[in-house]
Amino acid sequence: MTAGQRVVVVGASLAGVNAVHGLRAAGFAGRVSVVGAEPHVPYDRPPLSKQSLLGTEPRALDVHDDAEWLLGRRAMSVDLASRVVELDGGAGLGFDGLVIATGAEAVRPPWRDVVALRTLDDCRALRAALDGGAGHVVVVGAGFVGAEVAASCRAQGVAVTVADELDLPLARSCGPLVGEVLAALHREHGARLELGVKVAAVHEGGRAGRHEVELADGRVLAADVVVAGLGARPATGWLSGSGLALDDGVLCDETLLAAPGVVAAGDVCRRPSRAFGTSLRVEHWTNAVEQGEYAGRRLHAALSGGPAPEPFDAVPYLWTEQYGHTVQMFGCPEPGDEIHVVHGDPAARRFAAVHVRGGVVRAVTGMDCPARVRRLRPLVAGAQRWTTSATGTETTCWNR
Repeated sequence: MTAGQRVVVVGASLAGVNAVHGLRAAGFAGRVSVVGAEPHVPYDRPPLSKQSLLGTEPRALDVHDDAEWLLGRRAMSVDLASRVVELDGGAGLGFDGLVIATGAEAVRPPWRDVVALRTLDDCRALRAALDGGAGHVVVVGAGFVGAEVAASCRAQGVAVTVADELDLPLARSCGPLVGEVLAALHREHGARLELGVKVAAVHEGGRAGRHEVELADGRVLAADVVVAGLGARPATGWLSGSGLALDDGVLCDETLLAAPGVVAAGDVCRRPSRAFGTSLRVEHWTNAVEQGEYAGRRLHAALSGGPAPEPFDAVPYLWTEQYGHTVQMFGCPEPGDEIHVVHGDPAARRFAAVHVRGGVVRAVTGMDCPARVRRLRPLVAGAQRWTTSATGTETTCWNR
């Protein structure tokens, strides 16, 4: 039924690759063309701020040989009425179904000669700078990328300072308990943290180094290399004027459908969540895998006239590795959550905790307790009311 059809996947990303897997697994027999802005074979992105900065190239993703891979090509626009994606150079790709998997782009500040780590080429440029004898690196931003880059610098013996307007690392994504533990861990390994202060500007050619990083309180940090870890924004510029609903991502329904015959997946996708009563856009590896595969199956159902799968409502999951420790999080923590340590001890850097909001478990965080954290996930997925007996163990309220 689908043998004469064509699907165009825009984004040779983790989500895009898994969308192809989902299409083929569902039985799509037509032509699949994948457009990727980077010239590289699709690769695993999380190592870029960790192992790849230490010299190990990221692994190539497992791709379908029966897809057409148009790498080093950029999608410029899409015409939904005529079902055509226009590429750079003026070429057009007709489609019956479209997967939007363009991911997110690093927020790049206006300062000159500052590295924003998002792509393999960014990673190679930063690695070359570190290998070239950088004595001091300043990282602007203490989120996932910033904190991981700082840990990688310290692993190579490079002095590093992390500056962020927030008071703790990973404060937005994982909450204050994880933030306090990670702040202590970074300081213990020799990283300098300048938290609760904004970076006002970065000046080139300073007397004490290649750059002078000016803080909002007037202090100046000398740096050989400046890395911007300021987050990412969804790559939706090429969709301007397409008629698709855009609001910090491509707005989709519960089945990731953005328009008839059009799905989105991965960092670019914003979808409603029944579990959390809001819309979510998640920028992490597991989400890209799960949404990509689901989006492929959803698109196949739309093209073949089959029934749509059950709504996509996976609990967000993320992790980070720093200084040999692994932090995990399920759910959506927010400032003001009541945090209960249900296993281990944060001071020992081995613990699991639940985040309670409105009397309901909304997130689980932990360090070096993977099995325990996974066992707590159903509390989040089921929006379980919190009681001290919910986990079957003694608990300590960390922030009461």
